Amino acid sequence: MVSYNLIRAGFHVTCADSGEEALERLRTEKIDCVLLDLMLPGISGLEVCTTMRKVESNIRRSIPIIMLTAKGEEEDVVAGLECGADDYITKPFSPKVLIARIKAVIKRSFTDQSETDESRQSVIVVDGLEIDKGRHEVKLNGTEVQLTTTEFSILSLLAAKPGWVFTRQQIIDFARGYDFLITPRAIDVQIFGLRKKLNEYDKMVETVRGIGYRYRSTPEAQG
Repeated sequence: MVSYNLIRAGFHVTCADSGEEALERLRTEKIDCVLLDLMLPGISGLEVCTTMRKVESNIRRSIPIIMLTAKGEEEDVVAGLECGADDYITKPFSPKVLIARIKAVIKRSFTDQSETDESRQSVIVVDGLEIDKGRHEVKLNGTEVQLTTTEFSILSLLAAKPGWVFTRQQIIDFARGYDFLITPRAIDVQIFGLRKKLNEYDKMVETVRGIGYRYRSTPEAQG
């Protein structure tokens, strides 16, 4: 039924019956978006998502992933976002809403890939942190840090204006788009994952209680 509705909406659809088959198709076919169930034969949807986001997987890591599952508990949503999903839709769902969400993540993905020459050369350098927006790379003291698309967007927003406080809603709007339905709790989860990857720089992403987050401008400012 999902394939039928997507084909009617003008999408080219390919299906996989297991997590292993999905990963193989991703390595051999050009895919612009992935709809991923959590409960699959063989490896789970969470394992597929985690594998897709690994550098050594030989899969383009920026492919948008939408979890499409009957598991709608908060911990399930958090687990899906933590492993790198871009959206999470629980069953039952409206085909029109699904198509709108797919178009939204694909549009954002294509926009990221089609930046102007000026933006491709845009590099943010703060303290030992270097963010190359064109190459979608982050380095800490010269060592590359692997971030998900959402983590990269959040860090780029905060680090571009050290000291500025951004509300959770502002972060959601920047990282996902105005049409993305997500709770502030999910942003907190993304920040938690980002901090873990920043290692000794984790305190540079500071919580401003009751408002949101900001990037501290210098290590000394951590106190």
